[in-house]
Amino acid sequence: MRVAAIQMNSGPNVDVNLELASRLLGEAAADGCALAVLPENFALMPERGKDKARYAEEPGSGPIQDFLAATAAEHGVWIIAGSMPFVSPEITAERVYGACPVYNSDGKVEAVYRKIHLFDVDLVDKKESYRESNSMYPGEEVVAVDTPAGRVGLTICYDLRFPELFRQLVDAGSTLFTVPAAFTTTTGEAHWRTLLRARAIENLAYVIAPGQYGLHPDNRSTFGHSLICDPWGRILAEQAEGNCVVAADIDPELPARLRSEFPALSNRRLT
Repeated sequence: MRVAAIQMNSGPNVDVNLELASRLLGEAAADGCALAVLPENFALMPERGKDKARYAEEPGSGPIQDFLAATAAEHGVWIIAGSMPFVSPEITAERVYGACPVYNSDGKVEAVYRKIHLFDVDLVDKKESYRESNSMYPGEEVVAVDTPAGRVGLTICYDLRFPELFRQLVDAGSTLFTVPAAFTTTTGEAHWRTLLRARAIENLAYVIAPGQYGLHPDNRSTFGHSLICDPWGRILAEQAEGNCVVAADIDPELPARLRSEFPALSNRRLT
């Protein structure tokens, strides 16, 4: 089965971003991909985090979700929609959920994941500070969804640093993880590939990790290097920069075979 990670350089204009996403999703479908994963903030990379509240949508209603549903149905492809702003309980405080809706090939919503771990960090050496909690509200639910590529455990960006989330997703039956991201260049250069390969290896699962790349309106520089990794930690496809489709063929039955032959997960003593 062929799958795709969609790499983008999104900006503050939603219509322009959706036009780019439409083109790239069309390319993925033409390449035979049955499932495509968009990056974090694919529809909007604003100048200020709180600007996301202006575009936040109620679940099941809004132009960004209409676009995703129509595009999935048009191309007959599953879309895991990176992240987009959903209304949260604190929308009046300009805080939104970073939500990842999943659409089947008929354009119907199969699941929605809301980002649990928010990126509140100070990178002292590089003099960078980020406070996602100023403009985002954390999700609480661990979400896995059945797709033609296997049972997919949904995560977003900073979630990658929390292996306990991935173990819960494995316990929920996941054989593939999606990690849509807008990793900073600083942290991406240091940890992106290492963490993605680690999550694949320790859980014997595929990883599809589409990223934002380049410079954005808030002066954040994102790392790109979107990739697809197999359950043995081998990188099947990767692209450093550019608005592009990163595609690879995967075997949905491979994780189960590997877990049977190399039973590290069933050998666990601590949970």
